[in-house]
Amino acid sequence: MVVGFQTSDDAGVVRLDSGACLVQTLDFLTPIADDPYTYGAIAAANALSDVYAMGGRPVSALNILCWPEGDLDEAILTEILKGGLDKVKEAGAVLLGGHSVKDGELKYGLSVTGEIEEHRVWTNAGALPGDVLVLTKALGTGIISTALKRDACSETSWVAAEASMLELNRASAEAMEGLEVHAVTDVTGFGLAGHAWEMARGSGVVIEIEAALMPELPGARDLAAAGYVTGGSRSNRAYVGAGLVAEGASETDLALALDPQTSGGLLIALPAADAQTLIDAKRGVAIGRVLAGEARVTLA
Repeated sequence: MVVGFQTSDDAGVVRLDSGACLVQTLDFLTPIADDPYTYGAIAAANALSDVYAMGGRPVSALNILCWPEGDLDEAILTEILKGGLDKVKEAGAVLLGGHSVKDGELKYGLSVTGEIEEHRVWTNAGALPGDVLVLTKALGTGIISTALKRDACSETSWVAAEASMLELNRASAEAMEGLEVHAVTDVTGFGLAGHAWEMARGSGVVIEIEAALMPELPGARDLAAAGYVTGGSRSNRAYVGAGLVAEGASETDLALALDPQTSGGLLIALPAADAQTLIDAKRGVAIGRVLAGEARVTLA
């Protein structure tokens, strides 16, 4: 085992006898979009993201499906699986099959295997004081999805959120090749604050985030201010606990930082010059820095 679960990383990495390394991960979701094809594609992109966060290249995938038999038209199932397959193909991987069970609630996702050279494995535990923090996607998918379910979301907000969730993190990971990357994680269910906390704790550093620099999906801030936050946001606040210091940040800032993301972007810690290279390539924005000190996340 090269990377296990000790620092709550995004995927596991195992070394084979040949010296080659495999990246392995698994993720699945309840429906995040009304359109079944889109739901399948988003769920697949979300699962594939963990391999990119480790620096790996997806090689193969297996479907994971929980299906409420008799309650849904099988044409819906076809579209979900097609969406997932097309996203696997876009990643340059192959779909080998999968497994399904009867369940009262629809769920779909992937188990993904990737390959990587051991010397370029990225983890969430190597951030160094002086690093710049770069985030590659805007925040707010959880807020917007919640508002959509209550018919309170504009078409502009949902279209932007959907496009963000469908985007693979492949191009961002490829843009990082050759750079001095110290730590990476993808921002998903624990939100920006939760995944930053795991990076801070694993690296033994302070992760300082400037709320004004956090990229936001259109309408996400207004919807958060109007109360369209998920139960996951409250769970994330409890998860981080005293590890998050948010003095001076507004409640809306906090809601965005804690918002659970589906198929979110990469949070990257790297030297300032390399961070600028990513930014110049339009592969993220700087949202803060890494400081020496007792592990915590500060939101100011």
